[in-house]
Amino acid sequence: MTHHPVVALVGRPNVGKSTLFNRIVGERLAVVDERPGTTRDRIQAEAEWNGVTFWLVDTGGIEALARIDAGETPLAEDSAQFIPEIRAQAEIAIAESDAIIFVVDLMAGITAADQEVADILRRTDKPVILAASKGDNVERHTGAVEFYALGMGEVYPVSGMHGTGVGDLLDRVVEALPRQDAEDEGDDSIKIAIVGRPNVGKSSLLNKLLGEERAIVSPVPGTTRDAIDTHLTWHDQPITLIDTAGIRRRGRVQSGVEKYSVLRARRAITRADVALLLVDAAEGLTAQDTHIAGYILADYKSVIVLVNKWDAVEKDTHTMPAYTRIVRERLCFMDYVPVLFISALTGQRVDKVLPLAVEVRQERFTRLPTAQVNKLVRDAMLGQMPPSRRGKRLKIRYASQVAINPPTFLFHVNDVAAVHFSYERYLENQIRQAHPFLGTPIRMSFRESEKG
Repeated sequence: MTHHPVVALVGRPNVGKSTLFNRIVGERLAVVDERPGTTRDRIQAEAEWNGVTFWLVDTGGIEALARIDAGETPLAEDSAQFIPEIRAQAEIAIAESDAIIFVVDLMAGITAADQEVADILRRTDKPVILAASKGDNVERHTGAVEFYALGMGEVYPVSGMHGTGVGDLLDRVVEALPRQDAEDEGDDSIKIAIVGRPNVGKSSLLNKLLGEERAIVSPVPGTTRDAIDTHLTWHDQPITLIDTAGIRRRGRVQSGVEKYSVLRARRAITRADVALLLVDAAEGLTAQDTHIAGYILADYKSVIVLVNKWDAVEKDTHTMPAYTRIVRERLCFMDYVPVLFISALTGQRVDKVLPLAVEVRQERFTRLPTAQVNKLVRDAMLGQMPPSRRGKRLKIRYASQVAINPPTFLFHVNDVAAVHFSYERYLENQIRQAHPFLGTPIRMSFRESEKG
């Protein structure tokens, strides 16, 4: 699966970036305020235009620090202290995006700050599309000619408030994006993403798997900012390892570098076949670990829980079974995941990681015969009576596995509303008794159909 390209909205404060963001994604996600400097963190959302899906990233305004220090630029309340981070966010977004929408204000004309933003953008080789916002009427559109002096090519007058000109702008954006099917064309490697909270040993594990120092290893949380692809061959099987930045709970994600790293880590999960979820053995399975597991499950990716730093834990013969039991209890919605205890520092059991990942990935492509699935369903209904709704009992008329990667089962029933969550889990457990689908989620779909 290819990942979506990224489009960054960049510009000085109060030019209408957040309003344009909301217009493009079709939701009021960004905070809109008349005062400059309101948007401090980057936020991102999926957007789609003409069949092309991309991540749209809204940034804080870039502003000249010297003028801010001199008090020449009015800022939203409590925003002045965030200006260095705002500028850092925008510069990182520029570096990591596939295309950039440079937003200026038609009403204000070219300002010195616009010139500074343009200077920053000239240092990138990414396509830059110039959007002159607040173009609510034809008279204002005539002022767009002035912005050709920025040397950014064609100027697109738009109104984020009313939607005027946004279609033409997005036509140009989509045209500038790289083709989404090009990246993984002909790539049959197994893609394994290494994910987890900051400072749990992700880069150390990558280095140990490779047997060389290919990633920077540091005890400081958040060292790895990008999702780094490393290719290797294991037993004639091409593998792509994706090392990612740590993911923190949304409320604790700092502005600047770490905010963008969460997006990249989520993109890495989307691209992966198997996610290696690293857990710190000394700290135990935290709420944030289950939060990351939820991201993996939402994308129906296979997963292995790696309990790292196992060498630092005092243990006896009962420690490992007890720890495994705790992991499975905390990840009760993913009780099919294998748990492996490792030390990226000493190399303990690291040699088992790739074989297990390859095995788990193969499970994604297992297909059960239709006759076997229907027998499983018949036996399941005999073992536990299906639930009823308003006096009408659920009947499963027919079932089959309709897809792989991930394994997907379709059940033809008399009443979809009668399918209770607990019975769906029961059916999944019956399927896993026949074939465990190790480390791999199962997608269950129910469709109403007439008898016969």
